[in-house]
Amino acid sequence: MKKILVRKNAYYDSVFLMLATKGLKQRPGIREAVVAMGTEVNLALLKEIGLLSGEAESAKPNDLVIAIEAETGDAAEEACRIAEEILKKKGHGGGEEEYRPVSLEGALSIFPEANLVVISVPGLYAAREARKALNRGLHVMIFSDHVPVEEEVELKEMALQRGLLMMGPDCGTAILNGKPLCFANVVRRGPIGLVAASGSGLQEVCCCIDRMGGGISQAIGTGGRDLQDRRVGGRMTLMGIEALKQDPATRVIVVLSKPPAEEVAATVLSKLEDTGKPCVAHFLGRKPSGDLGSIWFSGNMEEAAAMAVALSRGDRYQRTWSSLSEAEMATVAEREVKNMAPEQRYVRGLFAGGTLAIEAMALFEEQGFRVLSNVRKEPGRLLQSPHLSEGHAIVDMGDDVFTLGRPHPMIDSSLREERIAKEAADPETALVLLDVVLGYGAHEDPCGALAESVGRAKAQVAGRGGYLSVIASITGTEKDFQNMAEQKKKLEAAGCLVMLSNYQAALLASHVMKRLESRAHSGLSA
Repeated sequence: MKKILVRKNAYYDSVFLMLATKGLKQRPGIREAVVAMGTEVNLALLKEIGLLSGEAESAKPNDLVIAIEAETGDAAEEACRIAEEILKKKGHGGGEEEYRPVSLEGALSIFPEANLVVISVPGLYAAREARKALNRGLHVMIFSDHVPVEEEVELKEMALQRGLLMMGPDCGTAILNGKPLCFANVVRRGPIGLVAASGSGLQEVCCCIDRMGGGISQAIGTGGRDLQDRRVGGRMTLMGIEALKQDPATRVIVVLSKPPAEEVAATVLSKLEDTGKPCVAHFLGRKPSGDLGSIWFSGNMEEAAAMAVALSRGDRYQRTWSSLSEAEMATVAEREVKNMAPEQRYVRGLFAGGTLAIEAMALFEEQGFRVLSNVRKEPGRLLQSPHLSEGHAIVDMGDDVFTLGRPHPMIDSSLREERIAKEAADPETALVLLDVVLGYGAHEDPCGALAESVGRAKAQVAGRGGYLSVIASITGTEKDFQNMAEQKKKLEAAGCLVMLSNYQAALLASHVMKRLESRAHSGLSA
């Protein structure tokens, strides 16, 4: 039974709609649920899953669509009723619900001292709202994606002229003056300032710094295109570096990015040298090029954190952060491959964090593995379908193809749970590599949800005479509300090996796969 409702000119932010969708999908008798704005991409998604009909076919980007597929008509009606109740509370308050204004002007009327606005609207409208905020002298963080690059450049120029931050578009994480914004973790304050594209990479480095006893002064997100697109030219990265240069609480500066445009990288490095402060640079997928004056180049995100902590203390950096020695990793690898079936050959990475996925891919390729992915641009390295793994594959399940019209995997683990089962059904899967991200905005019990799927997958493979290795990392701190220690226990109880960082998890996984290759080449059988 399908039921589709359209509410004209009823705008709600994307994060709220993701959570509303997740809540409906968890109800008994519900096969599919989408609560989304009527944007072109969302309507295409509804059509693909068979939930675009009637009034929804002509929905506009500012119209809300509630689409339900249920086992019975009563279940569909009840889900729609609950959705409308949730939406009504969001807009009007009630009981203990706080009133949430639906415009910038309304928000400023009840919070006039605000100096920053987070924008989470369809990309079509994000630039317009950002202009309003900048013209009012407010710093801006654009959570939305699908904002044209030309508008990003214009907004960042406006911000620079006014001395304001314009973080984003597609900026999911920041920590300013100790205040976490969007997807962020609870970390201690300290003398290390970061500028990064934002998202899982920024969270990973902040959490590693916290685990190593360091602290964060500021963590400024810039948006993924800031360094990668020559047209944007690192405008916000350069401004962020200047802000940290002027900040007396910041003694060490870290810049983190996916591979930047060459000329932009050169400008950024020159700006870092000009700060007169010790700096750490990490460009994912690039090998360290040797230290440059006051700049240290790291080989991975955990090393970037370790370098920053050492510099903040005036210490000499030493590589002491690995939780397993080479000998210990060899022992674990031997144990993991011992009971694998001869046909088990491939690693399958299922990631919620895009930057974490790229770091794992880079490590595997350094070790000589050919890895396919849904986010590779190089010829011959793109998966034919993001929904089907081939060979060694690492999939970013936070990519738009998976998240259009439904919650991000950091919020809702159901897509990854389904994909774990799919990989376990493939007799060639030897190892599943996972990341788990804790903190504000993330799933309240991500490891608990994934542990059940991991346990079932391992049992399924064992039932046909094989062994499924599962290795994971957890990005988070002991102060995050999910309770990191308890989260780790849940995965370990399901037979998952949990490492302290994404890099260590990928490194251990590569040891397992190398041992498996060695066994195959020597002609040994399980």
